[in-house]
Amino acid sequence: MSGPQPQHLAYHLRIRYTKSGKVRFVSHRDVARLFERACRKVKLPVAYSQGFSPRPKLSFGLALSVAHESDGEFLDVELSEQVELDGLVSKLTTALPDGLTVEALRWTRAGEESLQEAVSSCSWRIEVIGASHEDVVAAVDRAVTAPELPLDRIRKGKTRTDDVRPMIIELNVEGQTETGTQLVVELATRPSALRPSELVEALGLEGLREGRVRRTNQWTFVDGERCEPVAPVPSTERTLECVS
Repeated sequence: MSGPQPQHLAYHLRIRYTKSGKVRFVSHRDVARLFERACRKVKLPVAYSQGFSPRPKLSFGLALSVAHESDGEFLDVELSEQVELDGLVSKLTTALPDGLTVEALRWTRAGEESLQEAVSSCSWRIEVIGASHEDVVAAVDRAVTAPELPLDRIRKGKTRTDDVRPMIIELNVEGQTETGTQLVVELATRPSALRPSELVEALGLEGLREGRVRRTNQWTFVDGERCEPVAPVPSTERTLECVS
């Protein structure tokens, strides 16, 4: 009888990147393909799934809508062996198209939650257009003081009415833009995510719609502390955060 088989060792890398400019029109699925190609270019030993159609083990955080930009997107990559992280940020960025920029990365800790499970809220800068600045300010005041905000939402092909007020963690008017009004917002993602477009609808102004939208961060809680999945590194100090 043969002895026990050695267990496969997996090494999980968490990557922080930005998405801006023309690449904001690239779909979530195509962004995944771009990262798969970049990993091949830099010869990362990405682990593959089993079965008839093996796929590279890349796991993204919360999907970003087409045309939205972001300062804080995250990706988990499972590797079949450890690699040297020094210089990997710049190598991956060079292998990606303009507008996708890797900012930092680290090894995940044993037992760390997946991005889908860990992220509890997202911060946004949302430009709204189609209504006067004064009307937007009044609508925001009504929303933040309202005891509830019922909104019809479509989920899994069915329409249901939800109170979305508890999902709005922060909602402030920052000022005017050339074409509309800038909002600074934090929206919950659990137990149900509130989308920027739904927030705009909940403000209740006829003709109000999204202009430029940018996700500025995603937030998790670790040991009771609010934090980012991977902290950004200043461009002048583009060293790597490595956690064993």
